[in-house]
Amino acid sequence: MADAATLPRSPRVSAPGINRAASLLGLALLWWVVANVAASPQLLPGPVAVLGFAWQEIRNGTLPWNVAITLARVVAAFSVAMIGGGVAGYLAGRSRRMDALIDPWAVVALNLPVLVVVVLAYIWIGLNDTAAVLAVAIAKAPTVFVTIREGTRALDRGLAEVGAVYRLPYTRRLRRIELPQLMPFVAAASRSGLSITWKIVLLVELLGRPNGVGFVLNMYFQNFDVTGILAYGLTFAAIMLVVEVALLQPWERHTSAWRRHA
Repeated sequence: MADAATLPRSPRVSAPGINRAASLLGLALLWWVVANVAASPQLLPGPVAVLGFAWQEIRNGTLPWNVAITLARVVAAFSVAMIGGGVAGYLAGRSRRMDALIDPWAVVALNLPVLVVVVLAYIWIGLNDTAAVLAVAIAKAPTVFVTIREGTRALDRGLAEVGAVYRLPYTRRLRRIELPQLMPFVAAASRSGLSITWKIVLLVELLGRPNGVGFVLNMYFQNFDVTGILAYGLTFAAIMLVVEVALLQPWERHTSAWRRHA
């Protein structure tokens, strides 16, 4: 008789995955029920109508093209915000003088309406992608700055003293001691930052770009086409959900694993 330990195990689906799928299915069912009760395809089309519209847009290439353009802007703005806000937050967390210099700028940027930032960027730089990316990065970088600054302040001083005792070079201390402690804060800033970034990008495209998901949503809004609005909006939201579940959440768990084993 074969040892039970050597028997092949049947594949299992994780409980969070089942719960997430059930939640999305429940949302779709609720949408279908409300759409049928409302009985107004112009105001609230059902899931089948929206999926059919999205499939037509995929077949003619319009939806993939505009989604790809928006994703490129999201990646560019997100990268600039993470790098700029992260470096500033690290410097402010290490030095009170740097914090006193940068913090007022961050407070102003945090409280400045996003719409004002976008409009000023378009006026000063022009109606181009550079202005769009910079506007989104400026709107998002302050929250990254605050998160990384607090993470830097929370660094274990005992580990820093060990590095100093052994006279480790600064780059090695940064790579081996400080970055592992900062990565959970970087991951948290990335998760919150991505969800905010793509929403701001849609606003930027709606106000001043000739392409992208935001531009298309504005076009369908002017035509009162709720089906098109839902098709593009939910498609992009679904892509961001996949990125969140498949990349950002596992990365955040990985960056925090060393704390559980410490």
